[in-house]
Amino acid sequence: MERIPAGKLPAPLLDELLVRYTVDDPRVVVGPGIGRDAAIIEMGDRYLVAKSDPITYATERIGFYAVHVNANDVACSGATPRWFLATVLLPEKEASSALAERIFAQLAEACRGLGIALCGGHTEIVAGLPRTIVAGQMLGEVAPEEYLTSAGAQMGDAVILTKGFALEGTAILATEKRNELRGVLSDAELARAAELLDRPGISVVRNAQLAIAAGGVHALHDPTEGGVATGLWEVAKAAGVGLLIDEAKLGVLPACEVVCRHYGLDPLGLIASGALAVIAAEERAPAIVERLQSEGIAAGVIGKVVPADQRCRLRSADGSLRPLPSFARDEIVRVLE
Repeated sequence: MERIPAGKLPAPLLDELLVRYTVDDPRVVVGPGIGRDAAIIEMGDRYLVAKSDPITYATERIGFYAVHVNANDVACSGATPRWFLATVLLPEKEASSALAERIFAQLAEACRGLGIALCGGHTEIVAGLPRTIVAGQMLGEVAPEEYLTSAGAQMGDAVILTKGFALEGTAILATEKRNELRGVLSDAELARAAELLDRPGISVVRNAQLAIAAGGVHALHDPTEGGVATGLWEVAKAAGVGLLIDEAKLGVLPACEVVCRHYGLDPLGLIASGALAVIAAEERAPAIVERLQSEGIAAGVIGKVVPADQRCRLRSADGSLRPLPSFARDEIVRVLE
């Protein structure tokens, strides 16, 4: 029996399992698949968008993460996040009323900030669990003619990236490995890195709404576990296309570069919630970038959609090409496992 390392299931295995075990339902407009952010279900004059995702790395603000990461994927479907359910699993050796209250307060605050109702879930204290886990489920709604999927990329589309990366991975490491990173970053730089969760923030709900309002958007995808590289591979896989990405235009955050150099990590494979990949008609790209920037959101065109036989490649400043790297597991696991 082959052992699988920590992280996402390998894409070929997941693909095979989904093909073998998914049950068809005519009301499921978008079902499971590699690179698909959420399920979309027909509910009469509206579509219900459903997403589930656990938080397993972050601990100090785990409730905050759980809401925003799930809301992001619903927003990437063109929908408005409305209702959230949380399964909160506490480790037996650390469970306390104070820990439970802190997580609930984080969930409630994050939901209020996005206009979402915390409407259910489950709580449990688990023997043998090494750390707290919060698994979230976000529900949203969208008009049938307005939904998006990551499979919508079209030949010649521009690829836009917002905020730079890897915002989330940098913030987690600055928080969880603060003592180790003293001397690598100053105390002020560590504090600013930890604050990336709020400024510019890991939520891409507003980013998605602004991009859609500017027109011409064919797909949205927020890179999370596995970093920007994995997010881009997922877009290509879902749409059956290739991507040509200009390496010089990728916005690696300065603190991210320093932290990754210290730990020997590749920023492209570091968990990257907070960034948003916008795949849009080439002629609309300038208007989308301008709309985002007018709201104080850093954004720029980083590449374009190309035929599938060109796969996903990085173009360096001298014009040479190399494959976009792929990651069997998120780079952050190498530090936190």
